[in-house]
Amino acid sequence: MHTAQTLAFDKQNGLIPAIIQDANTDKVLMLGYMNAEALEKTEQEGVVTFFSRSKSRLWTKGETSGNFLRVQAIMRDCDNDTLLIKARPEGPTCHTGADTCFEEENVPRSASFLHELEQIILERKQNPSPDSYTSKLFARGINKIAQKVGEEAVEIVIEAKDSNDELFKGEAADLLFHTLVLFAAKNITLDEVLSVLQERHAKKNIPTAQ
Repeated sequence: MHTAQTLAFDKQNGLIPAIIQDANTDKVLMLGYMNAEALEKTEQEGVVTFFSRSKSRLWTKGETSGNFLRVQAIMRDCDNDTLLIKARPEGPTCHTGADTCFEEENVPRSASFLHELEQIILERKQNPSPDSYTSKLFARGINKIAQKVGEEAVEIVIEAKDSNDELFKGEAADLLFHTLVLFAAKNITLDEVLSVLQERHAKKNIPTAQ
């Protein structure tokens, strides 16, 4: 926990800046200020709460608009006097109706959607629903999930030999989805697999002695 004892609230009259970043797109959404009480409330409730300097009170982002910021991670900088909070915005962040307070459009990157989908799959695993196809996959066990990935791999190979690109893209999407389900069944994250690819790429670019 980020308590007042570990953060330098005393540097700025009991307040520290908190940078809010979209957990999916990495866009900076806004900047606010927190005191120790606001930080504690944010950690306990999982929604971003600031100390409003204009209202001189705690202010939960979205308490009026309903556009809450759902906390995913809280980090502090090396000087312990600034916070970076990764959150999932529920609607526009700025009071003007803009996506961000810096007038930037917060459009998810295509690759970041894989991480969002990964979180949805994990939620289906942790909170099964009888109406969820993904929950049913988990209920069938890892052998059936792996079998399904194999089936989808065969289908994409078959479509690769034909000229219907739409069918090929559909099979590719199916393969990606079921592979993410298999990752979740194995308790392996997408980032762990991406790290392997990054390490392989880095090794290829290491200069060799002449």
